[in-house]
Amino acid sequence: MSGTIFSITALLLTIIIFIGFRRLYLRFPLPFLIPTLTSTIVIIILLSYKHISYHTYMTGGKWINDLLGPAVVALAYPLYKQREVVRKNFLPVILGILSGVIIGMVSGLVFGEIFGFSKDLLLAVIPKSVTTPVAMQITTGLGGDASTTIVFTMISGFTGVILGPSILKLFKIDSDMGRGIALGTASHGVGTSKANEFGGHAVSFSSAAMTLSAIIGTIIAPIIVSIFFN
Repeated sequence: MSGTIFSITALLLTIIIFIGFRRLYLRFPLPFLIPTLTSTIVIIILLSYKHISYHTYMTGGKWINDLLGPAVVALAYPLYKQREVVRKNFLPVILGILSGVIIGMVSGLVFGEIFGFSKDLLLAVIPKSVTTPVAMQITTGLGGDASTTIVFTMISGFTGVILGPSILKLFKIDSDMGRGIALGTASHGVGTSKANEFGGHAVSFSSAAMTLSAIIGTIIAPIIVSIFFN
């Protein structure tokens, strides 16, 4: 199979698998059926079964990866759309997101230290709770491996969506603001999709939190690194 044909096949297969699992999730909205999680697992299994390397797969997958740049710029839109929500609740929104970003980054470093992560892995885990396009840029700026960051952001998103609702229920956090900020800050885009299921303004707060956490994370990450590694 020529390189061009394989690239197109890989791209189309990825899209088809994702759409299929998204429809499954819409019909059966169970935490472990999140389309990002299920489609990723299936693609990994297929690549392993066919002995296709990640590098080979990315000849087609890079077309999707190249959209990460525009995706970063597009984050300005949900923030603009929710500007009134942010303005009216500025202090609790900012404080909630700021504390969430700091806790997310520091907890990643502590976790990494406990399990003996190398410096490269520690740098990659720092922005795990920031939306993937921005997290990759943060890691690159810190001198870490951006591709490893993708794994950590996926884990952060999945665990937040799977465990988040139960944690919110345990601590009796039932306001749209609380749910939205928690999910958007801790689990970025995947969390925002989950927040949409709560109805009300939860998704508005979550989309604003996802965008603002990316901005704040870009500023905070180098500071945390300078403190932690000096």
